[in-house]
Amino acid sequence: MEEMENPASQSPEPAAITGGDASSHPSPAHGRGDGGEDSPETRLAKAEEDAQRYLDNWRRAEADLQNFKKRSEQDRDETRRYASASIIINLLPIVDDFERAFASLDSHIAGMTWFDGVRLIYRKLLMALENAGVRPIQSEGETFDPRYHEAVAHIDGEEGKVISEVQRGYMLHDRVLRPAMVAVGNGTADKSRQRQGNA
Repeated sequence: MEEMENPASQSPEPAAITGGDASSHPSPAHGRGDGGEDSPETRLAKAEEDAQRYLDNWRRAEADLQNFKKRSEQDRDETRRYASASIIINLLPIVDDFERAFASLDSHIAGMTWFDGVRLIYRKLLMALENAGVRPIQSEGETFDPRYHEAVAHIDGEEGKVISEVQRGYMLHDRVLRPAMVAVGNGTADKSRQRQGNA
């Protein structure tokens, strides 16, 4: 009769079950040691960096919003200040007509009552324009300035000076609403005086 094999002889060595090379099993703290990617110090530094980036972005967005509000307010002010420009431009020819009529008026008519009423209307119109921010451009005797004057003729007179005003110009606040049409001196009179002095 064959001898039965001892079951203990078939069981693996104890070291194969529980022992073995300790390096083959990772340590529970593997990858989280000091200075590792998942260490508390690293996570804190990354969180602080993110927080600073978010704060900088928020500050930039806040500054952009404030600048936008300022620009919007300036645009609204500009719109309010110059919204009446087109209406005023259409009223200026009426003012011109009044002034031409007064300049060519017969002296006998100037003393009549109805004429005083017309002049009062003219004055009220000028006052309404002034209250809207309209003022005339000074021309005669001034140095020609292309920002405010438009030369329509060159005549005898001091060079570069406005000798006469052909049509009055107007400003609306700080903008030119209509440049003044002027006659500018060409320096002919100055040259004539110089020739007479040399003679």
